[in-house]
Amino acid sequence: MLEGKKIAILGDRDGIPGPAIEECIETTGADEVVFTTTECFV
Repeated sequence: MLEGKKIAILGDRDGIPGPAIEECIETTGADEVVFTTTECFV
């Protein structure tokens, strides 16, 4: 489903951080992760 796609990731400090999501996305065949961040929503 993500093969050949470019991915931007917005993680959550109190949920799943961006780098953890990026590790999962790398196994999907996506073209590349172009942006990863972890936000703190207050």
